[in-house]
Amino acid sequence: MISPAAAASQSHSRSAQTGMVIMVIAMALVPIGDTLSKTLTAFLNPFEIAFWRFLLQMMVLGGVIVLLRRRLQTGPWGLLVLGGFSAAATLGALIGAFVTMPIATAIAIFFVEPLILTVLSALFLGERTGWRRYIAVFVGLIGALIVIRPSWDVFGWTSLLPLVAATAFATNAIVIRKLSRTMDSMSIQFWFALIALGMIGLVLMLTGGMELFSFAEGFDASGPWGLLGIMGLLSALTFFLISEAFRRAPASTIAPFQYLEIVGAVALGYFVFGDFPDFWTWVGTAIILASGLYVFQRERKQGQVPKSEAVHGTE
Repeated sequence: MISPAAAASQSHSRSAQTGMVIMVIAMALVPIGDTLSKTLTAFLNPFEIAFWRFLLQMMVLGGVIVLLRRRLQTGPWGLLVLGGFSAAATLGALIGAFVTMPIATAIAIFFVEPLILTVLSALFLGERTGWRRYIAVFVGLIGALIVIRPSWDVFGWTSLLPLVAATAFATNAIVIRKLSRTMDSMSIQFWFALIALGMIGLVLMLTGGMELFSFAEGFDASGPWGLLGIMGLLSALTFFLISEAFRRAPASTIAPFQYLEIVGAVALGYFVFGDFPDFWTWVGTAIILASGLYVFQRERKQGQVPKSEAVHGTE
């Protein structure tokens, strides 16, 4: 007969495995949304794209909540506002990078996010992180600098936007982890989208950029509306999947699976825009990936303990 402790351990293990599978699916969808966002930068500015993306995401999630007769849950408003702000900063910074940078290059720099998440998990979630993983984080940041250096000569300060997005997304993941203790994923993402929408809308009004219905001359309106619609649906689905993945498994276990996004980013960047990473981008990306996978391997050694105890593990 299985002891209660063993049964609980198996249950936590199954939950973590499900979380990893969900994250893989999400990372297969994210590059498609990135490609649509980059395509739309030819006709709308990054804030306008982010506005529509969050609006459509909120409408989809709100509709699902009504159809399923789910109760819209609330949580600490400070965390919800921080989550909405970090979501807005993530999307705005990343789309801003897509305006001039190849998708794969921007995503390669963005890949320091799991390393940043490892540090933030230790600071705010109580996950014990030893010196080896901190060294891996440092090495990963060096990899990011390798990617940024040649990009800086071509794209200037825009090269730093993926770093801003990475920090904001890591912060968002921490907030999700905290809120998921009392809220479901759908409610979390609905409030994030609503708050982010309000913040971006305010920025657009203050900067005089609230021309959300005016597309470039000669651009068939059926095109952008179709792209925006698909982007909104993908956004709602991927953010829900990511939230669910982080709810089911420790943040430091889920984080490395975000690296799978580079496969789709490179493929779509090449076939849609004709972009392909140069030698130094590959070198820097390899260093970032190796650092993140090392962090994952160190965390995996603690994976036998239940999720509730994993955050107190040792290096």
